[in-house]
Amino acid sequence: MHTAARHSLFTFRFPSVLLGIALLGATLFLNGARAQSSKIARDLQPVLTAATTPKLNWARDVNGQRYVKVLIVGTGTNPELTELRRAVMAAGGSIYYRYSSVLALAALLPADRVAGIAARIDVQSISPNRLMSRSASMMERVTGTAAVRATGTTQFSSIQGPTGRGIGIAVLDSGIAWQHASFKDDGGGSRVRESMSFTTAGDAVRAGVTDWKPGIDVSGVLYPGSPTMQTYLNTIQNARNPKADRYGHGTHVAAVAAGRGTHQTLNTTGMAPNADIYDIRVLGENGYGQLSDVLAGLDWVIYYAKWKNIRVINLSLGADSTESWQTDPLARAVRSAVAQGLVVVTAAGNFGTNASGKESYGTISSPGHEPSIITVGSVNTKGTISRTDEVINNFSSRGPTRGSRINAKGVREFDNLLKPDLVAPGNRIVAALAEDTTAAGGLWNVLAQRYPTELTAISGANQSQDQALMRLSGTSVAAPAVAGAVALMLEANHGLTPPMVKAILQYTAQPLPGASLVEQGAGALNVEGAVRLAKALRNDMTQRMGTSSAFVPGESLLWWSGAALPDPKSVINGQTIPWGRLVFAGGNRVLTGEALFRQWQGWYDPKVLWVGKDVMQLNTRWWPNTSNTFPMAVTTSASANRVLATPGVVSLVDLAGSTSWKGGTGAFIPTARLSSWAGSGQTLGRGIVLSSGLVMSEGLVMSEGLVMSEGLVMSEGLVMSEGLVMSEGLVMSEAGTTNPSNPREKLVAGEP
Repeated sequence: MHTAARHSLFTFRFPSVLLGIALLGATLFLNGARAQSSKIARDLQPVLTAATTPKLNWARDVNGQRYVKVLIVGTGTNPELTELRRAVMAAGGSIYYRYSSVLALAALLPADRVAGIAARIDVQSISPNRLMSRSASMMERVTGTAAVRATGTTQFSSIQGPTGRGIGIAVLDSGIAWQHASFKDDGGGSRVRESMSFTTAGDAVRAGVTDWKPGIDVSGVLYPGSPTMQTYLNTIQNARNPKADRYGHGTHVAAVAAGRGTHQTLNTTGMAPNADIYDIRVLGENGYGQLSDVLAGLDWVIYYAKWKNIRVINLSLGADSTESWQTDPLARAVRSAVAQGLVVVTAAGNFGTNASGKESYGTISSPGHEPSIITVGSVNTKGTISRTDEVINNFSSRGPTRGSRINAKGVREFDNLLKPDLVAPGNRIVAALAEDTTAAGGLWNVLAQRYPTELTAISGANQSQDQALMRLSGTSVAAPAVAGAVALMLEANHGLTPPMVKAILQYTAQPLPGASLVEQGAGALNVEGAVRLAKALRNDMTQRMGTSSAFVPGESLLWWSGAALPDPKSVINGQTIPWGRLVFAGGNRVLTGEALFRQWQGWYDPKVLWVGKDVMQLNTRWWPNTSNTFPMAVTTSASANRVLATPGVVSLVDLAGSTSWKGGTGAFIPTARLSSWAGSGQTLGRGIVLSSGLVMSEGLVMSEGLVMSEGLVMSEGLVMSEGLVMSEGLVMSEAGTTNPSNPREKLVAGEP
């Protein structure tokens, strides 16, 4: 994987503007300005008022006037955003796309009209159309995958045990070299079932109109079956393109999740070698893309997921965003995917250390800060199949999440959620190398050409065309290891919901010594345990969801009365691995106990989002006359009173204590220590019940400077009084290598 450039283009202090103001009119004006600015992303605000237009992909002067390309996130229940679209046009803007994964518009606006649009009550937030970047067998053995299936044959059709067959994994990345041997199916064809390119999807070019030109709105004619929609779909088809992945990152990521590596002596088989793969290209040949492209790619996956049985989304990429998960467009989009039953896996980022080499906390990037998805950090296996020598990679981003928003009182609130959720192998991982087959003798991808020693020095490998391998490190390699594991779990039990999948992965994970909750989450991926626990549960949860027989809190998850759950330990490569038995819930709570899997928990419903004191209901609006097949929009409303966690669930919040970096408590408590106390927590007699918008437990209380004062922004993050380095907000996960001479865009080298 590769280190991300943070792309923090502006370092500034917020002025104190409220001192000495006595006039009521002036006070009202400032309050109004505060309300507007609280909706405008912090990386967008300085661009609107800068003396000269910065050189950004989303800002430009047109005929002497500054314009910005933005994502406008709406509120309310009108999926067509009719009045908001009318206002954008009246302000001299253009609308290029209206999304279904998030209630939002991809728009062009004059810079001096952004504040006016932000002031509207039907606008929740306005974000720039940010750059996105890729976050830049032994895998089967070290993760415990080999322990759940017979791997002595090269014929994947005859393997006993889960291989991901029938499960679709959508890989949103730089493309996939579909012709590579790693992606062959039993008949010799490609398991890359479809290839779509969404690069510049949120720009005018895809809609067939002139770019950077005001007065255009094509969003009203983009509906199922419309000529405009068909034209749009035709432009994104990327099927059988021999240059499908000129950058090389997406091919490697897809092979880790679902590659077949038995075509040569160096077996690099991935996690789910029978899974169907969907290539959703959202990054260009330099490893970058636009936020609007990723949102459009997510739209397509959500739109077709039921038809194509796509159950898993892998996002080994991230955005440089300081927004809270509540308003960040990418976070909202992946949340909508989860609400549709899709398991979303993303890389945590490669910012575990700062420029001075110090351990850096609060560096989880977007969408990794979204509480409903699975955020994965990187572990170093030390090149062995032993589970006793694994350590967290220094480059792996740490929590807690540091996105923020301005509350109703004008005070900035930081999210401070527990992340990552778990860690997986992400150090010097060997997998498929993409080539341009139209070139004579084949042409290596951009990454392989730029770093030939690091990426192609694979001892014993056959480097012939369509069989070549490369080596990468980073959380973007760790994420697809988990995505592939999820495919195995869903093959073993197709009834699992996304929150259940995350809970099982965490409960069965192996806590590594010394690393805290915000370094390793619940611990290292344990596929053997996750699949075994998944098989032990009934498989009709998803089938009954949305019907009158839907599961209710407390209903048994076991097939018959008296059935036992698996012994909470695994044997992997001859070593006995105890499960950590820790589950994150509500954003900042740690729970344990067999009740979590004996009984249906209220937060296992993917349309219920529980974070802190808030519980939200996600509601799907369908396109008319499509038999509730094609989602039109996902809206959010306050949840009715409900049971979130049942009696018998054990809370470890009190044992973890208040968060202190020096004391090693709260979010900084070693995961292994908290796991060892799993039998001593507080058993909830009443459970956790939503009542008047509140929950009974406060979760982990962030103290000792973790809630920062507003204003001071430093390039290396906020330095706390304890000496702990925290990142201000979120950073771009594993940014590109478009300029190798730039030390901030160097390759993330593997660690010894």
